[in-house]
Amino acid sequence: MTAATRSEHDLLGDRDVPAEAYWGVHTLRATENFPITGTPISAYPHLIDALAAVKEAAALANEELGLLEPAKAAVIVAACREIRSGKLHDQFVVDVIQGGAGTSTNMNANEVIANRALQLLGHARGDYRHLHPNEDVNLGQSTNDVYPTAVRIATVSAVRGLLDAMAVLQDAFARKAAEFHDVLKMGRTQLQDAVPMTLGQEFSAFAVMLDEDRSRLAEALGLIHEINLGATAIGTGLNAPAGYAESARRHLADITGLPLVTAADLIEATQDCGAFVQMSGVLKRIAVKLSKTCNDLRLLSSGPRAGLGEINLPPVQAGSSIMPGKVNPVIPEVVNQVAFEVIGNDITITMAAEAGQLQLNAFEPVILHSLSKSVTHLHAACLTLAERCVAGITANTDTLRATVENSIGLVTALNPHIGYTAATDIAKEALRTGRGVAELVLERGLLPAERLAALLRPEVLAGTRTAGA
Repeated sequence: MTAATRSEHDLLGDRDVPAEAYWGVHTLRATENFPITGTPISAYPHLIDALAAVKEAAALANEELGLLEPAKAAVIVAACREIRSGKLHDQFVVDVIQGGAGTSTNMNANEVIANRALQLLGHARGDYRHLHPNEDVNLGQSTNDVYPTAVRIATVSAVRGLLDAMAVLQDAFARKAAEFHDVLKMGRTQLQDAVPMTLGQEFSAFAVMLDEDRSRLAEALGLIHEINLGATAIGTGLNAPAGYAESARRHLADITGLPLVTAADLIEATQDCGAFVQMSGVLKRIAVKLSKTCNDLRLLSSGPRAGLGEINLPPVQAGSSIMPGKVNPVIPEVVNQVAFEVIGNDITITMAAEAGQLQLNAFEPVILHSLSKSVTHLHAACLTLAERCVAGITANTDTLRATVENSIGLVTALNPHIGYTAATDIAKEALRTGRGVAELVLERGLLPAERLAALLRPEVLAGTRTAGA
């Protein structure tokens, strides 16, 4: 049987649209024109919610200014609220990467909202004589102010989730820092023995790095609250009445609960993607440092017998189809790969922002796609690392203590007390013979046993207390 259809008309002519679809002819053409990623915009629910919030705010502003009949405004608002509650997301079907500066996304939203509003009015989908996607839902708007505003609101929502996920990972590292606060080990520089520290100090540094990055991310998020709604096509506000920009901003702030501000210069704001570039740069910073942390976890847990073997990562799956008993650091490895992706996304966002011409940047769809992937994947990576790895890390205390006792790095702690020349001789002898530093110091009578013991106390070596305390 042939599926039921309805006929819709646009600039290029008539097309049949599935009768049950809430989207219309503009969306149909977009699905045909952009078979790029196979990822529909509905994959980013924050974006769909943001689009509905913008359309709701616009309807309220238009009603307030006497441009939209109260009955039409009411059903548009009702449809938008349904979408923001999670309904009809499956009707947002255009590919996330598309030509046209996001026009297909805006049209998809206009059509879904219009057809749901028509239903609420008691009319058939596609009967646009009673309520039109462009003339009513898109009244006083352009893709060029709707789409960037929606992307910003979506980004704020997603980044807030990332900040929470980073806090979970930070707390996981902080708990391990407290657990390992008195576990002595050797610190390393350039992969060579340096000076003693505690494993707690090492894990505390991981937590501090995350805390710093959360602060930088919150700073970048502040810039995203500036919107250009009311700018219409290029920032001049053509076809938007006096007072519309402020009214729409006020309603949108009430709907989203965000401290949104209208850009001081809408022409500049309509073409500028600098806030997205800065946000992506901070995400790259997070990715780089998170990847470095995972490199450290993999190195510290290497072995179990032929590597450093200082810590144990929790085993979560078998590691090999050919080597029985092998367990791999798969959680840090997957986080590493997310970091690589985020770094690549930053390049994409940079190039897309640079490629804007004159009064508009046509490449915001790929900015949205790349930014959304970076945020959502980092969010998942932080939670996965915290829950599937960090929480279960244990320390090989005996191995850690032995590396300190056998390391020539101990002479650095003794250098102020026996002199650089004597310390150098001790280091050379310890390295040549394999004997311990403390043993050689006592043998040569360079320090009394009690003084040496005080200097080599874990809390002194790690710098948490002085030898005389």
